[in-house]
Amino acid sequence: MPGPPQPGGPQAGFPQAGFPQPGPPQPGAPGAVPPGYPPYPAPAPAQPRKKRGVLIASIVLALAVLLCGGGGVAAFLTLRNVESGEGAKEPTAAVQNFLAAVYQERDAKKAAGHVCSAARDDKQIAAKVAEVKRYAEEHEGARFRWTAPKVDNQTDDRATVTTKVTMTTSDEKVAEQDLRFTVVQQTGWWVCEIA
Repeated sequence: MPGPPQPGGPQAGFPQAGFPQPGPPQPGAPGAVPPGYPPYPAPAPAQPRKKRGVLIASIVLALAVLLCGGGGVAAFLTLRNVESGEGAKEPTAAVQNFLAAVYQERDAKKAAGHVCSAARDDKQIAAKVAEVKRYAEEHEGARFRWTAPKVDNQTDDRATVTTKVTMTTSDEKVAEQDLRFTVVQQTGWWVCEIA
């Protein structure tokens, strides 16, 4: 006959009431891991679809803003080089108008109106007009004149025009400069390069 129960645990051979004895899980039982393999970690909880939808909507909105903004910038850059107004009817007239604006009227804004958009640099034109004004102030009675512009070479959309600019003063000093203009056809003729 078995003896009295030992304190601190069930008697040998008797399981605790209602609880199975701990031991290794039986192969094939739920939760059993085959020997030699580590147990798999628990899968991460799935992201709620609501956050994914907000992320996708944000990306689509950002792309739409980027494309619309990029299109606006491209249109601006394209259209800013388009000639506004009409150029001169002849290559020589474009050169004549430019020379008159620089040397007679000494008006940088008006001179820029005769220059093609690809070469139009308001600061350089203003500097040239300021230089002409300075010569006129430094030399008493300074006058500027030029020979009739002459076309040296012309195609449908480009011409080379030459002239000689002469500055004379009241004390009969004379300075001359030969100029060669490249003039382009875009809604009329425009001065595009001076050498």
